[in-house]
Amino acid sequence: MRITTDIDKCVGAGQCAYSAPAFFDQDEYGIVTVLDRSPDLDRFHLVRAAVDQCPSGALTLVEDPAEG
Repeated sequence: MRITTDIDKCVGAGQCAYSAPAFFDQDEYGIVTVLDRSPDLDRFHLVRAAVDQCPSGALTLVEDPAEG
């Protein structure tokens, strides 16, 4: 799995950075930045929760076919 972002959708709510600070941060404008785009499976639940809580839908988890 890898994390993708659509920064044009990001509203700067910060739920991602609050929920999973090892994976997400915000820039000086409050826009999401991804610190680790490929989460380990043992911490996947943290990333999934952060993606699910994003109010703007700016975050997506994409299955990597190479991992298949």
